[in-house]
Amino acid sequence: MAVSSPFDDKKEICIVAGSLFDLQCMAEAAETLEVFGVEYDMYIVEIHKHPEAFVEFVKQVEEQDYKVLIAGASAAAHLPGMLAAYVRIPVIGVPIKAEYSIDGLDAIYSILQMPKGIPVATMGLNNATNAAIFALQILGLAHEGYLELVQAYKKKLKEEAHQSQNKLQALGYKALIQDKKTTT
Repeated sequence: MAVSSPFDDKKEICIVAGSLFDLQCMAEAAETLEVFGVEYDMYIVEIHKHPEAFVEFVKQVEEQDYKVLIAGASAAAHLPGMLAAYVRIPVIGVPIKAEYSIDGLDAIYSILQMPKGIPVATMGLNNATNAAIFALQILGLAHEGYLELVQAYKKKLKEEAHQSQNKLQALGYKALIQDKKTTT
């Protein structure tokens, strides 16, 4: 799955889900990158069920010359940390709350509590959107165009916040909440 990039023909971001369940959350990262028009690859790598596939995937990461990995896993799956142990590029981890999870804490701790020397940039629980934006900020260190995309996105967020405040003042909180319920 890929979307054309306005910057070059090379895919610099790879999104990895630890399972089909995890893919549902990681789709947010893909959707966010698509909004920005940024190209990516996306995979499911189930390291506990198919460890050989993980080894092959690590080799592929090096061959593809990605610049950032966004990896999401639920429960105590160790996909982001294992990737960080093997690859030389930044890994952004997205802890995902599984149906049988301890409120997502198992996923958070398995990604957040990495040993010294094996960093994983850990996002909030189920927050693949922030992972995609953070990936663009990392790439923006070498390509100013990515930072311009993020800056435009943040400007839009600011405008939406301002509009919410204006609606609150015009409608009052009860009407605004009711309006929000009917539009979602």
